[in-house]
Amino acid sequence: MDTEQKEETTEEMQWFVMRDLKRPNALRPAYIELSDAGFEVFTPLRNIVQERNGIRKRARVPFISDLLFVHSTRSALDPVVNATPTLQYRFARGAAANTPMVVRTSDMTRFICAVNTVENPLFYTIDEISPKMLQRHIRIVGGQLDGYEGILLTVRGSKKKRLLVEIPGFIAAAIEVEPQFIQLV
Repeated sequence: MDTEQKEETTEEMQWFVMRDLKRPNALRPAYIELSDAGFEVFTPLRNIVQERNGIRKRARVPFISDLLFVHSTRSALDPVVNATPTLQYRFARGAAANTPMVVRTSDMTRFICAVNTVENPLFYTIDEISPKMLQRHIRIVGGQLDGYEGILLTVRGSKKKRLLVEIPGFIAAAIEVEPQFIQLV
């Protein structure tokens, strides 16, 4: 029993990639339920205008309705997943059985900080980004994103400069930056 306690205390916190199988218009999606249960949860949110009963209202909804990231240990998260039939781990293809997908803490922290610096980040799935959009490698010098390095997103017809920050293999966000802070690398 003593070794089991040591294993639990040495288990490290990780960002697990999860699926929420509830309908996109559910009143209490998994990211809200997990937050209320005390877990650190991140899901990329976007602003939309919804119409209900003839009244138009702004709402923040997940960019990808079934994608969320939970910062926890596996032993703390397993009972919640087992008790909630609409919540699942995402598993990588070709990986060992029962090995859920995780995101490095440094990648997740970088992404969350970048997304929280602007009011309306633009989100892209990995499939939406074409090689033509990724032309210049830049570094941000000064401002809220000081020290960030990445790709300057080129979108035809846009005058705004945006830094592309991504969680490798999942999602990317375009963060608007001021031109005076951009340094070509």
